[in-house]
Formats: sequence, structure tokens, C-alpha cells
Amino acid sequence: MKPRYPYYLASRAVNANEDLELFDKFTGALVSKVALADEAAIDQAISAAKAASPAMAAFPPYARQAVLQHCVKRFEERYEELAMALCVEAGKPIKDSRTEVTRLIDTFRIAAEESVRIQGEVQELQISERTKGYSGMWKRVPIGPCSFISPFNFPLNLAAHKIAPAIAAGCTFILKPASLTPVGAILIGEVLAETDLPEGAFSILPCRREGAELFTVDERLKLLSFTGSPSVGWDLKSKAGKKKVVLELGGNAACVVDHDADIEDAVDRIIVGAFYQSGQSCISVQRVIIHQSLYAKFVSAFVDATKQLVCGDPKDEATFIGPMISEKEAARLSGWLDEAVADGARLVTGGERDGAMLRPAVLENVSKQSTLYREEAFGPAVILSSFDDFEEALADVNDSKFGLQAGIFTRDIYKAHAAWDTLEVGGVVIGDVPSWRVDNMPYGGVKDSGLGREGIRFAIEDMTEIRNLIIRKP
Repeated sequence: MKPRYPYYLASRAVNANEDLELFDKFTGALVSKVALADEAAIDQAISAAKAASPAMAAFPPYARQAVLQHCVKRFEERYEELAMALCVEAGKPIKDSRTEVTRLIDTFRIAAEESVRIQGEVQELQISERTKGYSGMWKRVPIGPCSFISPFNFPLNLAAHKIAPAIAAGCTFILKPASLTPVGAILIGEVLAETDLPEGAFSILPCRREGAELFTVDERLKLLSFTGSPSVGWDLKSKAGKKKVVLELGGNAACVVDHDADIEDAVDRIIVGAFYQSGQSCISVQRVIIHQSLYAKFVSAFVDATKQLVCGDPKDEATFIGPMISEKEAARLSGWLDEAVADGARLVTGGERDGAMLRPAVLENVSKQSTLYREEAFGPAVILSSFDDFEEALADVNDSKFGLQAGIFTRDIYKAHAAWDTLEVGGVVIGDVPSWRVDNMPYGGVKDSGLGREGIRFAIEDMTEIRNLIIRKP
């Protein structure tokens, strides 16, 4: 990791200051300093994005594809550098960091493919005598300058899910990365600056939350795409004015293990789904609902597997559980565990805290009124419960203000379809955990989990408008 990083303003690196200090999330050591944008820089970036918008819209699809392909090549060449930067700035275990770099590459590769197949349609308009002699067609055109706000937990890939489709669609953009993890987005900016994108087409500006209002309220921006907490996301939507808004917010993901599930397989997958990157994922498994006939065996195997997870330095190849993003967040979740136990829950294993390190916690008998049950844990904590009736299990999954994804371990095709029909979520995963995602699928939630969908083709739809053409033959 470099000792200092610029921000990117109107496609150019700017070493404006060294105001944002970046710390190793495991050791707490100061590792780098990052330039921090002020309101004037953000305003300048929006002006540049608006000015570059016609040139970006006219930038042909094959040229957009070439930019995205260049990014893929450079990310592959800088693979280990990107992974280690992510490991340090986010505290993400190095194996998970490499997986995220792989997804970054996948996301840009998918966008390169989609950039040259943004389709329109010829439409038959002669549907009655009144419309005789008329023909029609429509195409998609770029929506214009876009505003992106990305979170700390996937600094590379969740920024990529905004940047890559914007380039494919022909939109200029400004991006605010999380101030806790800005380097990944800045490294993407380094690579974009090597390309032939029109000058001013992009800006990547770390800034304080209180100085970022223009990302939301400025009317020169035509779309706001935000990934983060529900409280912040819905507040931003209320301030966004006339612009289109896409929100990818929190979750409280549940997983149902039916009577015919393979216990060993389910335990292996749910351990990963619950505790990878210390549970700091909006589709991390938070609730596991197990058929009563399997419950005792499942709990025994799951607890044993949890105890065997290696916690420690994320740079160590053997580490599975690294630190949470901050000591404050670890203390917050530790408090929720204490509250649940005080309200009658049983802490089966884990929950010990040392600074930002929190050992993975497994609980039973958690009150449905507790904070741990109702809210998004966003950390290494899992609630176990049992069921007799499958429909009741589905009702328990739906007993949440969130609705992002759910996982169902069953071999019964009818139950799989019942889950797909019944569950109030954006995605139902059969035979695996809700934490599973591939980067070309439509991804997003309902209820407090947001609105709109990510996944390159679906993001491109949000970043474009339909423009109709009607022709009359005299």
C-alpha cells in the first residue's frame, strides 16, 4: 500500500491534501493518507460530469468495451496488490480479499460484454385503422451524470457494480467511496485514468458524510445509486428530488434447513454464509431455521465447526475471521448479544470481544422482539431455531422488515417453488445460503432492503432512458 493517495477529479489525480488517515484494521497502525474532497471539489466534479456527458453518450459501444477490457487486463496484472490493499484497509481475510478481486474482474468483464448489446426494439403500431401507416421503434440512451455512494464492506466489487455499468451505458459519474475503505475505489480510478474515456467522465472523491450532500441533492445529477444502511439510504431518497434512486440496503437473511437436507453440506455452507468476512455482508446468514428432526444433530455439528474457525490476522492465509471494521461496531454487536442473553437467549458459543475482534457467536432461544432478531447484525452472530411445518418456517423468514435474499435447503421441488412464491425477498437460493451471489444476476431487495436491482444488465436499465421514434408514412 502506498504512503499516500490522491483523489480523482474530472479524470485526473489530484493530491489536494492528506486529510484522510487510513489505518490497518487489524493492527490499528497508520498505513496511508488519502486526499479528502471538499464541497468545492464535489461541485467541480459534478460540473465536469455534466460537461462531459454529451461526449460520453457519443462514445461508441466498441470504445466503451475497450475501456472495460483494459480494466480487466490491468486488474488481473495488479491482482495481489488489489487483494493486499483490501486486506489491510478492510481487515478482510486475504483469501476473501482475493475472491473479491476475482469478482471485480468478473464484473468488469460482464460489463464489457453488455456494453455492445444494449438493445432496442422495432414496434408494430398499426393496431387499428387509426394507426394505419405508422411504425415505431425505441432505443436506450444514457440517463446522464450519475452519483454513486459505495460502502466499506466490499470496497472493490460494490464500487464496480456502479462504475462498470455506467461506462457500459455511456454515463458520466461521480463516486463517493466509504471513508473507512477508500483505496480500492482509488485504485480503480488509477486504471480508468489510463483509458480513453472523455475528459471529465469520472471523479472518485472520498469525503466526509457531512460534506457529501451534493451527491444527493444536486439537480445536475440524474441518478443516485446508494449501497449502505437503511436509515441513511431512505433519508437520502427523501432528499434526492427528481432524480432516479436505486437503493441496495440492509438485510436479516434467513436460511431454512428442511428434514431432507444433507446436514454436513448444510453446515459447511451456512458456516461460510454466516461468518465469511466476519458476517459483514447484507446477505450474511443471520437466522437459521432447522427442521426439528435434524435440530440436535445440526446444532452439534454447527457449533463444533464454529469453534474450529481460525480468528486473527487477516494477512495470515489460515485466518477465516478477521476484525470487524471498527472497535465501535464490534462493541455495538457485543452489546446486542448481551441484551439477547439478558432477555432469555442462550449463547451456545463465541461472543468474546477483544477490540475489533469478535469471536463468532451462536445463539438459541432468542426473543423475536430482541434487537439481534429484528435488526441487521452485520457481524459474526447467528440465531438458531427449529420448526415442524414448512409453511410456518417460511412465515418466520418473512417475519422481518428486511427482504434481500433467503436460502432453502430442501430436495422437494414443490417446496422450492412454494418458497419462491411465498418469500418476500429479492432472491431465493435453493440448496445454498442466501449469501451466494454471482455478478450478472439481478440483485436487490424489497421492504427495508431497498429498491431497484444491481447486476450489470439490470443496472444498465436504470442508467438509461427509453427514447421512442414514431414514423408516419403519408
